[in-house]
Amino acid sequence: MKFDAVDQQPASPRGRLDGMTAPPLARDIDWLNARLDESTASNARDDIKTIRSNIRVDSKDIGQGPDLSELSLERIDGILKLLTMRFHLRNKSEQLHITRVNRERELESTQESPRPESLAEAIRTLRMQGTSLEEVLDILSKLDIQPTLTAHPTESRRRSIIAKQDRIAELLTIRNGGDLTRNEENDLESGVRQTLAQLMATDEIRSRRLDVIDEVRNGIHYLGGAIWSAVPELYRDLVDAIEDNYRERVELPVLLRYRSWIGGDRDGNPFVTEERSRAAFEEMREVAIERHHESLEALHHELSLSDHRVPVDPELTHSIELDQAELPLDESSMRHLEHEPFRVKLMHMQMRLGSEDYDVDRYIDDLLTIQEALRHAGLEETADRGGIADALVTAKTFGLHLAALDIRQHSRVHESAVSELFNISGVCEDYQTLEEDERRRILEAELKTARPLIAVGQELTVETNELLEGLSVFAEAIERDPDSVGTYVISMAHDVSDLLEVLILLREVGLWTMVDGEVHSALDIAPLFETVDDLDRAGHILAEMLENPAYAAHLEARETFQEIMLGYSDSNKDGGYWAANWRLHTAQQDLARIAREAGVSFRFFHGRGGTVARGGGRANRAILASPPETRNGRIRFTEQGEVISFRYAMPAVAHRHLEQIVNAMILATATSDDEDRTDPAMATLMNRIAGDSRDAYRNLIDARDFWPVFVDRSPVMHIGDLPIASRPVSRSGGDITFENLRAIPWVFAWTQMRYNVPGWFGTGSAFETLVMNDESIIRSCREAYANGGFFQAFVDNAQQEMARARLEIAAWYMRDSKSNLHEELTREFERARNAILSITNQSELLDNNKVIQQSIRERNEDTDVLNAIQVELLARWRQVENEDDALKSIILLSVNALASAMQSTG
Repeated sequence: MKFDAVDQQPASPRGRLDGMTAPPLARDIDWLNARLDESTASNARDDIKTIRSNIRVDSKDIGQGPDLSELSLERIDGILKLLTMRFHLRNKSEQLHITRVNRERELESTQESPRPESLAEAIRTLRMQGTSLEEVLDILSKLDIQPTLTAHPTESRRRSIIAKQDRIAELLTIRNGGDLTRNEENDLESGVRQTLAQLMATDEIRSRRLDVIDEVRNGIHYLGGAIWSAVPELYRDLVDAIEDNYRERVELPVLLRYRSWIGGDRDGNPFVTEERSRAAFEEMREVAIERHHESLEALHHELSLSDHRVPVDPELTHSIELDQAELPLDESSMRHLEHEPFRVKLMHMQMRLGSEDYDVDRYIDDLLTIQEALRHAGLEETADRGGIADALVTAKTFGLHLAALDIRQHSRVHESAVSELFNISGVCEDYQTLEEDERRRILEAELKTARPLIAVGQELTVETNELLEGLSVFAEAIERDPDSVGTYVISMAHDVSDLLEVLILLREVGLWTMVDGEVHSALDIAPLFETVDDLDRAGHILAEMLENPAYAAHLEARETFQEIMLGYSDSNKDGGYWAANWRLHTAQQDLARIAREAGVSFRFFHGRGGTVARGGGRANRAILASPPETRNGRIRFTEQGEVISFRYAMPAVAHRHLEQIVNAMILATATSDDEDRTDPAMATLMNRIAGDSRDAYRNLIDARDFWPVFVDRSPVMHIGDLPIASRPVSRSGGDITFENLRAIPWVFAWTQMRYNVPGWFGTGSAFETLVMNDESIIRSCREAYANGGFFQAFVDNAQQEMARARLEIAAWYMRDSKSNLHEELTREFERARNAILSITNQSELLDNNKVIQQSIRERNEDTDVLNAIQVELLARWRQVENEDDALKSIILLSVNALASAMQSTG
């Protein structure tokens, strides 16, 4: 169960359920499954029962698994469809349960005992610590929170499926509200059965691969839907919390803005073209304007105020006069609204909204004019808590662009393009062969000139031309609306030249200029450090960036601000769980120290995925476990495909997710830089753990026979055929190797097999060597775990991935294999399990988190069936000489089904 959006609580055991007396989550799941059974034939249910009865997880021949060789593809298809549907219904029920639990806790809360991880709790905590209102407002003024939507890993469910599941959730919510007549209950059950029957008749997998624009529209669905609805409520909660604790109502600064990579992330995705990026800008703008129009229409209905009844603010009257002079309403409208000045003003705003000369600043000024006029009229509560307050929040948060679009590209693409431009312009014959010092010298010299490198009519390679055309689209967007463009992110940034190359390219499209020695730069540039070695060198690279005169001039033009992105996925794939996480932690410490010493303001951008192996987990806990010296109130983090569809499925869940993040950011920002520094002895121990675990991990994946076995036995080569994303599974687009395989399918494949290797491997070797034979080190680890912080987060995330693993089932994938890979993984798992149980003083993994422990156990029975089927299908695939389209289709269905069961596509 994904409980990153709910306070964790003990779960009730399922058992047999008795109508409305059963625990609510179990009751919902059973009721929906009963309706599903009423809507489907019994053959698949019988087959599932038979497979279950043949699964023995405690027998000596467990590695063989049930024999399913006689099952036809048609019958397997029916089983997969039914089990996929069951998991969809369970997942949706858990989402609804989150909203129910949080509502119950809100009802039980008081001002002195607020709901955990709420904004009320954060403000009360500060008040109890003696923080003054002035200090609270200072903390809030520092907050700069920017969730960033990405398409990858993409949600595996089709939008058609999601829409029908949302309809079922609506009906279930109505049922749980009670007070239904018999006819209403019958109609509701019929509606659920109808929708379930439609779902069973709908293909689980798309008939074609997603286009980039499909992904853009998916992101827009959430930005313009649940996110748009949740944000104003979040601000109201915070204002109310401050008023409750400090007896004063305040105006809040902008705390939250959204970014997107969807339509701008070009790294390894040839389908993110100039046309797709332009369409992303246009469609996000259209939806933002549409939603603002809806806000104005709602205000038009709300503010039916007559100048016969309330005094009219002269500023409002003057504003209307200016509007009427510039863009007059027709006489009929003016007569109709003769005594309703608020509606006259709103109609002018509706006429202007969307025109090129009516930017977001003018729109906000007009909203403020209306808000002040309401106060002048004596309607303070309407001004502070009515629709005008919500409209102001959405205007300031989403602007007219919805979310600022980043651009991302791989450093080698920039290097190749600059090499070509230098060659054709006579600057340098073969730039790519030069050492770093010589590259910097040439780049710095070239940036001092104003000349273009490309002559009019100059022919370029396709790759360089596409890169520059894409940058031109961003230049156009900045000219139209500077807020619509975010940051230029450089993947696999290894050195200073990687950033200077981007400045050269920006200069070619007018986004970086030097006039009379003064640099003008329109775009922030963020290096992305994503290998363990680059994380080790990140501080050194930043120091050299800041000392480089060309880059220092760029920084000065950007108000001495530097964004730094940290990659959680590739660092894990490169060095394993502990090495990646510890290097990410220490890199942040080094980078923050260097930036502070240089007087540079900074923001970390965390490239987290949904799974623990890719930096996932509870976002608020990750914030509170960050190094204290990094807590400056500014943060960016990715919200990736499947995570978006969970966290932003409905406004209540979106609100809970966002309040947990803001709660953590308030408390983290309030923490003094001098507190909670890592103990030197603990840092030394962590270095040893990281090193030993990395050695164990690299020994595993670098073994000569590892890759052939992994490719042969896992579904990794089939994952790339799932039509759930526009982006290829490898950066190179050619034959897939470990080096060019993206981290997402790497994690996805391990999750499908139930090994979950990237989320824990290396734990056993490191702790057995360093910890288990030294009682003093064990005590230090137990103390560090009990004190919370990064060590507790590392351990708990690892044990969660281990609890989700099921090696007795994973063994089936190695059936009839001559490899000893399973035995090696099993030995490492047992060592890791023993170490974690010793450190956490538990009897079983996740004894300290009964909710997730119970949910995993409840899911195992049906998930085991899915694994048995996938193992059989992969075995059949290994036997066919030519590709079998029917078999391939069913394998993809099994991958999709297991993604629903494990709630993860990587």
